[in-house]
Amino acid sequence: MRTYVKQCLVALTLFASLASADDHKDKIKFKAEEVKPGIYMLMGVGGFTGGNIGLSIGEDGVVMIDDAMPSSLQILQDAIKDVTKNPIDFLINTHVHGDHTGNNVVMSEGGAHIVAHENLREHMLTKGISMGGKTVDAPKAMLPVVTFETSMSFHLNNEDAKLMHLPRAHTDGDAIIHFKQANVVHTGDVFFNGMFPFIDLNSGGSVKGYLAAQKAVLNMTDDNTKIIPGHGPLATKVDLAKSVSMLEDSIMLVKKAMKGNKSEDDVVKMNPLKKYHDDWNWGFITTERMTRQLYKGLSSDLASNTEHSHGTKAHSHSH
Repeated sequence: MRTYVKQCLVALTLFASLASADDHKDKIKFKAEEVKPGIYMLMGVGGFTGGNIGLSIGEDGVVMIDDAMPSSLQILQDAIKDVTKNPIDFLINTHVHGDHTGNNVVMSEGGAHIVAHENLREHMLTKGISMGGKTVDAPKAMLPVVTFETSMSFHLNNEDAKLMHLPRAHTDGDAIIHFKQANVVHTGDVFFNGMFPFIDLNSGGSVKGYLAAQKAVLNMTDDNTKIIPGHGPLATKVDLAKSVSMLEDSIMLVKKAMKGNKSEDDVVKMNPLKKYHDDWNWGFITTERMTRQLYKGLSSDLASNTEHSHGTKAHSHSH
């Protein structure tokens, strides 16, 4: 686990230059792992490639979950060809970030129908997409052609797979996919296995929603469930439970440190998350950045609760 995280150090923040560097190209690849019969996880090794990819392959066709970054296209296509020669029928985007949607255009031009939560499509249309640190307009071929509001189902490859929206979690357009018969869940970025999570407060994510999303996924798992996280190695219920426990405790620690109207910098100096540094800190979300995003997110949740409570206590509880 730690080896994977160390490979990611710096890579996320510098992924564009790292992925294009010639001396890295031969070393970075996707490793395919058959999670359950007909369901695969593709994970980048040797460097940062984008989020983990899911594939459901069977007699009814191919469903793909997320599609990495443009710089990873060739190694992604190579990895897919190793497990199937058939075209992609449906491509599910778990959320809007470019390391999960970066090859939408190529996939849709190849015949894939892109499926996502309605907020993701709206985000692409109104705010564009973030690629390598800059925002660009989303071309038509990048947009989902099928969107949903709360949930939808795929009945393919002897599976009843349910696609569900988890509100205001990593972003405001997150979707997870639960393969019921296979007992596999692809979480997108509502789960970073063994790492501090990224909660994108600027794209509609929230601390409260992120924790609620992880608990919702935990409730649909059992001891045999395989979990494909947005980043990190293949996981089990135990791994997700550890993440939930860390996040709940971290929220409590930061809340405690915030008492007395302390500033964000003051709270960072107190280092309330130091006990988690060795095991959860990584290149993109360091212990300091985790503290800052919790401070900002909790402040925002608090303001939102106060605004909606109208003097009653009923709405001000954090569940």
